[in-house]
Amino acid sequence: MIFISIFNKKYMNKILLIIFLSLFFSCNNDDNDDNFEIKSRATSNNFTIQKDTIKVLAIGNSFSEDAVENHLSKLAESAGKKIVIGNLYYGGASLDFHLQSTQSDAHIYRYYKYNLKNEINIINSYNIKRALNDEKWDYVSMQQVSQNSGMYATFVTPLPLLIKYINTNTIGYDPKIILHQTWAYSPTSTHLGFANYNNNQLYMYRSIVEAYELSKKDFNIDFIVPTGTGIQNARTTSLGNDLTRDGYHLNLRVGRYIAACVWFEKLFKVNVIGNKYKPEGVSDLEIKLIQQAAHYAVLKPSKITDIK
Repeated sequence: MIFISIFNKKYMNKILLIIFLSLFFSCNNDDNDDNFEIKSRATSNNFTIQKDTIKVLAIGNSFSEDAVENHLSKLAESAGKKIVIGNLYYGGASLDFHLQSTQSDAHIYRYYKYNLKNEINIINSYNIKRALNDEKWDYVSMQQVSQNSGMYATFVTPLPLLIKYINTNTIGYDPKIILHQTWAYSPTSTHLGFANYNNNQLYMYRSIVEAYELSKKDFNIDFIVPTGTGIQNARTTSLGNDLTRDGYHLNLRVGRYIAACVWFEKLFKVNVIGNKYKPEGVSDLEIKLIQQAAHYAVLKPSKITDIK
């Protein structure tokens, strides 16, 4: 009896140890599989994020302000979606400027943060690293300063270094890197940078498309938000071929709404046509034209579509 008792105790302890180790390694393997799947999704250019809540950070200037700060949250809300928006703003900032600010860790930006309730918080003296880690962003957007947006050579040095900085300084997550395609100026713009394009709107637009497409290909950008094409599509309509308030910034009534519609459809993968959000002072006909212009920009981001 004593022998049997010792035998049972001896082997029972081994059995319990085997069960414990099996459970332990099973849990660890499950965790590793989940982590691998998440990492793969975050780093694969073929994976498309499709979800109801999106977090996007724009490292930009007044052109990103025109695009994301005014109507995007309300378009999302109307479609039953949610969005957190960060706009790291410095007026007239180029890609070179942003790169220099990372190298000096400069606290020179104004940070506009819109939460899930579209409530805004504005913080001065912000820097890029802090903004990158304020949220686990799904997307981090960059853009070239408008007068250089159609000049590919101005992307070549700063953009890959900025991408490297973002990838190195995002702690615990891997955002998609996207480019915000800016728009061509008004035909009558007096902006000095318009001379880079022979003061020709169509030439400027085509140059922007080419520069952004090359940058996407050469620097492994996840996708382009084709705001410039959305604006150019809208310029084929009765809305007119200007759509700016000063020759280069978008006008407040319809220009900014066009940009937001492009961003909405591109981010959420939801057709903006039929979205019920209607900015004050914009007619039903204008809404129809704008939403079509934005939709076809997403479908054909490198080509102007005549909107009827």
